[in-house]
Amino acid sequence: MSDTAGDPPYSAPSVRRIELLDLARGLALFAMASYHFCWDLEFFGYLEPGTSTQGLLKAYARLIAGSFLFLAGVSLVLAHGWRLRPAAFLKRLALVAGAAAMISLATFLAIPGSFIHFGILHAIAASSLIGLAFLRLPWLATLAIGVICLILPAVYRNEAFNPVWLSWVGLFTVPPRSNDFVPLLPWLGPFLIGMGLTGLAVSRGWTERLASVGTGASRAALATRFCGRHSLAFYLVHQPVLIALVWTFSQINPPPAPDPLPGFISECRISCEASSSVAFCNQFCSCVTDELLSQNLFQPFVTGRITQESDTRIPAIAEQCTARFK
Repeated sequence: MSDTAGDPPYSAPSVRRIELLDLARGLALFAMASYHFCWDLEFFGYLEPGTSTQGLLKAYARLIAGSFLFLAGVSLVLAHGWRLRPAAFLKRLALVAGAAAMISLATFLAIPGSFIHFGILHAIAASSLIGLAFLRLPWLATLAIGVICLILPAVYRNEAFNPVWLSWVGLFTVPPRSNDFVPLLPWLGPFLIGMGLTGLAVSRGWTERLASVGTGASRAALATRFCGRHSLAFYLVHQPVLIALVWTFSQINPPPAPDPLPGFISECRISCEASSSVAFCNQFCSCVTDELLSQNLFQPFVTGRITQESDTRIPAIAEQCTARFK
């Protein structure tokens, strides 16, 4: 009976490994490493502030995040079908969630003002838990809900989701400060779309055809597939290695002393434009910058010595500038 008649969309995962999936995951990892390398260069002062968070690099980062979540959705279906294997699922979940917690702790100790409280690994772990509810649904329903998840943050936001303990949902009006923020919405969308399309592929027998497709025996292909099969280890190791390389280079050839002002204004505008017009954000960010400078608060704020939570003057300035130009 067809899954469109109400049967589960797939009855069991394929027993054959799909090399194309390993290859795709490996390519996504290499793309992520290239983006993080640009971020590291910016962090150490070799690129202009805001370079990695706007324009083509911003779109590049979003495409990479979407591909990881899409592939995670694909993998959930291929690993379990509609017959969940609890031991295997919990083992994988513990690895991903444990790695996410470790990253949160490490970044909190290193950069407490913008630590990673809900990054890509957090999103994958949360999406995997939610994805369990979709394993038995028809693929079309899963696909449709995935599309809704993509659209929802664009049409509805609420200030109730602004606190950091709720911002991870993704319906905030003011995004939190974080060096890697991947909220559940809209990023649950590509995960469910991956699940839905894989459900369609399994129900039509396309996965067996994909499993029969070779990806070559060249060293590049073998290395890419190897990284794809060990994606979590690659994720955890690559950034410390890249940072160590850039740091070593900085000891030999130090970057010019950075001016924090352009970077602050750029980050302010990026955050503001998530919920307001470009014209308002230009005026608002100029106002906030001028007030911080006039009250000798700019340097303490950008260096993290004071925050919005620790110094009431910061939110007061934001409210004053909002009222002036709204």
